[in-house]
Amino acid sequence: MPFALYSPAFPNGQTIPSRHTADGDNISPPLEWRDTPAGTRSYALIVDDPDAPRGVFHHWAVYNVAGERDRLPEGVTAGAKTESLGHGINDYGHAHYDGPNPPRGHAAHHYRFLLMALDVDALGLGPNATVDEVRKEASKHLLGEAELVGTYAH
Repeated sequence: MPFALYSPAFPNGQTIPSRHTADGDNISPPLEWRDTPAGTRSYALIVDDPDAPRGVFHHWAVYNVAGERDRLPEGVTAGAKTESLGHGINDYGHAHYDGPNPPRGHAAHHYRFLLMALDVDALGLGPNATVDEVRKEASKHLLGEAELVGTYAH
């Protein structure tokens, strides 16, 4: 079976529930994965919107997710930090999840959740690393990728 990412909150290619958008509670959806590549020691997750008017918009990056994990719970970056996950600075300037918020009047945007299996325990990034910097550093250690796409429009 190929490395796969999915969410109990929405099927691949379908609408992301309002709860996980800027219109709702703005908390990250629960994510689960299976069939991890051999040798995986950690994960990095990137969420972006390739349909944004000015090009790809980065909504979230979380990294240094332990290789033993097979899920991230709903709202993993909401509230107090409970584990040593790294958080990239998104295009809103925040080091946490900011959910879908496409411009009003636009057709549904596609939100890519990209989980990268890595061959290192941790990425050596500083506290102000951007989502793009997380992606670039993770790509140097990539063993495999799994993608989930959700849609959203106002």
